[in-house]
Amino acid sequence: MSNFLQSLAALRGAVSRSPKIGPDGGAPAPGPLAPGGALLSLDLSVSYRNKPGVLSGVELEIFPGEIFGLVGESGSGKSTIALAILRLLDTRGGSVSGSILFDGSDLMGRPESELRRLRGRRIGLVPQSPLSAFNPALRFEAHFREAWRAHATSSWRSVRPQVLDLLQRMELPADDSFLRRYPHQVSVGQAQRILIAMAVLHRPALLIADEPTSALDPNSHRGIIELLARLNREFAMAILYISHDLASVGALCQRVGVLHRGRLVASGPAAAILDRGAPVFQPAESV
Repeated sequence: MSNFLQSLAALRGAVSRSPKIGPDGGAPAPGPLAPGGALLSLDLSVSYRNKPGVLSGVELEIFPGEIFGLVGESGSGKSTIALAILRLLDTRGGSVSGSILFDGSDLMGRPESELRRLRGRRIGLVPQSPLSAFNPALRFEAHFREAWRAHATSSWRSVRPQVLDLLQRMELPADDSFLRRYPHQVSVGQAQRILIAMAVLHRPALLIADEPTSALDPNSHRGIIELLARLNREFAMAILYISHDLASVGALCQRVGVLHRGRLVASGPAAAILDRGAPVFQPAESV
């Protein structure tokens, strides 16, 4: 058994004793899932030229307003799923088959021009390695301005007060001097909050958070988890939370999927997947 699977087995039972993240950092997690159909429904297989079967028939659904955790050991295909949803694997030599149904539309057959309008507006992404995600030569105001202009027709001047309000929501300095800073002038934790602010600038229906805490110290780590929980409540935004940190997944997510060697080996309510006595490593069936 791999180290990750041993860690997941060891965590069962401990998760149920950990408090869920809520409005005050310790209240219960978000309530029942929103009624209706899935916001995102996947049936994916992915291969690369020199690496076939990176993902094999991965099926999962994410519903409006829920937080879905995707866990797995390094190399299991978690980040590949994130890039596949955004239809960005083609640029990396990946071959994708299956379906990606988002808000009732299959993204597999959509032209690149339509996908560009979707990325950042309807689906936001928080990537790994926050500091390397920015152009080091641009101030943060320029980053926000370009992110806004990519999907909006109103002027930057008219939306700038809203951006300052968004910075305040991120618990960052909401002033002109902060927007004038360059990426090297902030901490890693601040950079991650800025990335999240940019990702939710257009209030997407789905936010993909790909290992958003992996580069952070413990205090910043918990702050980001609490921030994601709050944004989920305030914006009624679904979140795909990708992580190998099982404790944060148990605290944040309502449902969890477990990837192992490119296959979804378990999927269901977080307590059922991570808690004591659940059949964690079953074939791709829901608990």
